[in-house]
Amino acid sequence: TYLAIRFALEGGFPPFLLGGIRFTIAGGLMYGFLRWRGMQAPSRAQWGNAVILGILLMLLGNGMVNLAEQTVSSGMAAVAVASAPLWMGVFSAMRGDRPTRGEWLGLGIGFIGVLWLNAGSSLAATPMGMIALLVATLAWSFGSIWSRGRDLAPPFMNAAAQMLCGGLAMIVSGLLIGERLHALPSMH
Repeated sequence: TYLAIRFALEGGFPPFLLGGIRFTIAGGLMYGFLRWRGMQAPSRAQWGNAVILGILLMLLGNGMVNLAEQTVSSGMAAVAVASAPLWMGVFSAMRGDRPTRGEWLGLGIGFIGVLWLNAGSSLAATPMGMIALLVATLAWSFGSIWSRGRDLAPPFMNAAAQMLCGGLAMIVSGLLIGERLHALPSMH
């Protein structure tokens, strides 16, 4: 994923429009397919929660990863995002749902495994890129824990609604900060 983002950014896509287009198309196709198959649309409350999750997970989570990858290596992005389960453990503990010692051990081993896999790759980053990765990881982790116990649509419809809401938020954000799609190079 992080390498594909890097290639798309190098191909001329601006970071927020890249994610926004990706999630809006995916969410729209998934939503249309689910509705065609007879699944009920999300309720007003479920749409409201999808907006919040779309902003936390897509706009701030994925969008900041896209932004960071302009100045951060894909290996560094993978390592930073791999810390998300550790942050989820912290946010869970803050909610009163404390992970067990065994769970903390598993989270630590998983993070060390990602570090090991990326040990030979470039782990270059600028300070602003690292801040963007930190925001992305914290937003994703917090959103994941915040969603527990919320009124959400069934899983696939919830994913479609989150992608639609987050994708649209990314497009609006990208346009507001001046991102534009210019003539992209052809794929021939």
